[in-house]
Amino acid sequence: LVAHEKGSDDFLTWLGHASFLIRIGGLTVLTDPYLTTFAGPAGLGPRRYVKSGVPISALPKIDLLVVSHNHYDHLDERALARLPGKDRMTVVVPLRLGRFFRERGFPNVIELDWHERHEIRGVSVTALPVVHWSRRSGFDTNRTLWAGFALRSDTHHLFFGGDSGYGPIFSEIGEAYGPFDTALLGIGAYEPRAMMKASHATPEEAVQMGRDLKAKRIVGMHWGTVLLTVEPPFEPPERFRKAADEQGYGPEDSWIMRIGETRPLSGAWPSNA
Repeated sequence: LVAHEKGSDDFLTWLGHASFLIRIGGLTVLTDPYLTTFAGPAGLGPRRYVKSGVPISALPKIDLLVVSHNHYDHLDERALARLPGKDRMTVVVPLRLGRFFRERGFPNVIELDWHERHEIRGVSVTALPVVHWSRRSGFDTNRTLWAGFALRSDTHHLFFGGDSGYGPIFSEIGEAYGPFDTALLGIGAYEPRAMMKASHATPEEAVQMGRDLKAKRIVGMHWGTVLLTVEPPFEPPERFRKAADEQGYGPEDSWIMRIGETRPLSGAWPSNA
């Protein structure tokens, strides 16, 4: 973790699922920190089969915590309770999700509606619409907003997709906000299609999202960590790589990372093929 603490260059570390450590513009960012065992309340729900790439106790100081929506595999209350430095980090969440964090000891919480923007130390964070939904209990469906986020520094423009199905909104985002240097896109939890089409993209749709967003590099996430749906657990990266190749993304621009792996965001990444 020395690189996380001392390096000044932009990097990306995959912790598993939709959780990343990101260094961008001098800020250390943590996304959707599902870092404990169960994706559900009080020891219920699916159990992750790979530990977080970095234990909570070993995380670097977080400047910015970004959470896309309130599903249990993205908003992990047990991980939040153990997260150090609550009083010094800024938390950015979609509309009406701020109270959840303030009640749990995070004083610096910014709620954003779609297309709203907040700037922190030269890095702008913009909440963007994606094709998903929210629910924490049986009685709060879509009471809080869900979002993807654009993070922009002087040298890098990154899209974090949270959870999303495919739709024309990605072309609209690409036209209004693109191009992006890097897009982090969900490629798992897509079967059965009749049920999942409205909220989770297939690997092929994720690659198309990248094209629509005008992203130079696409990174597959939301797979290989916890079994949420019925597709074979290691099918997503194979389909993602094939679709990326067919849509003109070379191996250096279509990343399947190992959990715990860190890659620099600047410059070219050598081929994994």
